[in-house]
Amino acid sequence: MAVPKKKVSRRRGRTRRAGNFVLSLPGIVECPQCHKMKLAHRVCKSCGYYDGKQVVAVEADAE
Repeated sequence: MAVPKKKVSRRRGRTRRAGNFVLSLPGIVECPQCHKMKLAHRVCKSCGYYDGKQVVAVEADAE
């Protein structure tokens, strides 16, 4: 069984672990109902639709 001969320093260990830490952008897609940008697989904040059905009642903003 392989056993490390010396203790791995904090810098070396943390540097090795930091190579796997990758941030990814959230999946932003266009809403098929109102054509505004929304997060994928979530209810649209502006119209309240998800998967072609209205899930949340959203009040119209007075503009």
